[in-house]
Amino acid sequence: MDRTLVTLRVNGIDRRVAVRPYDVLLDVLRETLNLTGTRRGCDMGTCGACTVLLDGKPTLSCLTLALEAEGRSITTVEAVAGGDGLHPLQQAWVDTGASQCGFCTPGFIMTALAFVEANDAPTEGQIRDAISGNMCRCTGYVSILDAVARGAAEVARRRAGGAYRSPVEAAGDGIEEA
Repeated sequence: MDRTLVTLRVNGIDRRVAVRPYDVLLDVLRETLNLTGTRRGCDMGTCGACTVLLDGKPTLSCLTLALEAEGRSITTVEAVAGGDGLHPLQQAWVDTGASQCGFCTPGFIMTALAFVEANDAPTEGQIRDAISGNMCRCTGYVSILDAVARGAAEVARRRAGGAYRSPVEAAGDGIEEA
């Protein structure tokens, strides 16, 4: 089947890729752009392992056609850590031991990142609702809830001090062929 050349803005960089009409964003990210941080889980949209941000909103990349993402901002887990180290949410994951086997972590981080960007002081119930589409087979939910709460508090603290730059808003320039 013929491929269509599209430009995907991934982590602030425009990437031109040739895609088939049925290619899902997950495959294009992992196989064409070599951004393997996004995980393939259930491939049915039930586990959340493949979550990326599309225009800042958590999106299941296994259910999103690559063509649907053209002209939109795609943020993957590779863009979350900044030049000065881990994002506060990632650091909270480390500090609380929320990673366990780690397979689900990128999807959780992306879902939680969008959440903490919009919630400075979330309740446990709000956190539970926010991450309800992500599954941890290691049953590490207590640590994950703690990590999201700690990450939100640190983002709020840095934001109040003017020392926070959202990875979702960070933009780069350039065009790469894939």
